[in-house]
Amino acid sequence: MSLRNWILLIVLGAIWGGSFLFAKVAVAEIPPFVLVFLRVSSACAVLLVVLWYQKLLGAMTLGLAGPFLIMGFLNNAVPFSLLFLGQTEIGAGLASILNATTPVFTVIVAGLLTKQETLSPNKFLGVLLGVAGVAIMLSSSLSGVASDPVWAQLSCLGAAVSYACAATYARRFKKVQPQVAAAGQLLGSSLIMLPIAIVAGAGWSFSETSMTAWLNVAALGVIATALAYLIYFQLLGEAGATNASLVTLLVPASALFFGWLILGENLSALQLGGFAVLLLGLVVLDGRIFCRSGSHAVGK
Repeated sequence: MSLRNWILLIVLGAIWGGSFLFAKVAVAEIPPFVLVFLRVSSACAVLLVVLWYQKLLGAMTLGLAGPFLIMGFLNNAVPFSLLFLGQTEIGAGLASILNATTPVFTVIVAGLLTKQETLSPNKFLGVLLGVAGVAIMLSSSLSGVASDPVWAQLSCLGAAVSYACAATYARRFKKVQPQVAAAGQLLGSSLIMLPIAIVAGAGWSFSETSMTAWLNVAALGVIATALAYLIYFQLLGEAGATNASLVTLLVPASALFFGWLILGENLSALQLGGFAVLLLGLVVLDGRIFCRSGSHAVGK
């Protein structure tokens, strides 16, 4: 990748890592389902303006309404809700680590359940390592070493499963411009979350929410969703899907750093060990390390 691509990748990793921090602060004052609606609706508004500027609003045809609703449900409404629910009890760093299992579940969904991908040896090994990493992290709470509730961790893992299903379903959007697909799914998720947010926010006071919380809501919607999507699609177009997927390794690292620096969060030794095993699984799952070693061997 070029220097520009690496910069985009690092910036994207920092933004998506920061999203867990934004959510942790905002969800302390705003009900999770209300926060989801605020995130997707504000991001949707920004991307619709971008589409209008690019003269692409006409690409959002009525025929795509159903797929946009399904994609919004799988890629925004469900995972954001589960992550925010989980983050009412666990830290930003741990939530980001559990969310980093998305590629592992994507291989399971696309390779084992829907047969859309061939399960190569490195993918099989990567899945095993990923599952082992999760088991180690959960054992920290199950054994009493860490106080993080298991249900909250399972909630974040459920978000990763939903993202995996979304990634598998997203293949049908190959002929749709990425920014159109992003705006469409955010519009779909906004429509889904609106009635849920109205009910969930019945006892919540808009006026009593602090400016700090509102700033984090704005950061979640405008920066961590709308801007992040635009950066991701730019990176996708310039560096390709394989290189863009490297952001998966950067997000939990940046979230851990921000959580430690700003919120004073720390993980137990078992949780850090599980994270290390999960990272190894993601590297093996990616597979490029084997390609490089093979090319070096041929060169020799």
